[in-house]
Amino acid sequence: MNPILKNILAVVTGVFIGMAVNMGLIMISGSIIPLPEGVDNTTSEGLKAGMHLFEVKHFIMPFLAHALGTFSGAFVAARLAANHKMKFAIAIGVLFLLGGIYMVFMLPSPTWFTVLDLGLAYIPMGLLAGKLASK
Repeated sequence: MNPILKNILAVVTGVFIGMAVNMGLIMISGSIIPLPEGVDNTTSEGLKAGMHLFEVKHFIMPFLAHALGTFSGAFVAARLAANHKMKFAIAIGVLFLLGGIYMVFMLPSPTWFTVLDLGLAYIPMGLLAGKLASK
């Protein structure tokens, strides 16, 4: 297969896998750590209104979803890429970081979570996935 086409497919597949892992974890998070009483998570307005009720435990699953979604997408992209595997893993990390930044503006969260999430869930996970996939 043409290396350029293979690399494009690697990135597209990595993005879809990462998004699926992220959304899967977000969807099951409520059954693992129930939301505070009275929080409506069906809309972003409901989440914004109930954000003050969230405790630290309620941010564990979103962080894991972001980190594991990025890791899995970057790992798949790096494994499938024809060459420059680390670059493709980092590219997935950057794409997911942009999504994380977008979400910070759409759904404000405590500053500590924003710093932790944006600082550790995206680029570091892309780098780790790239290193592991390149072996």
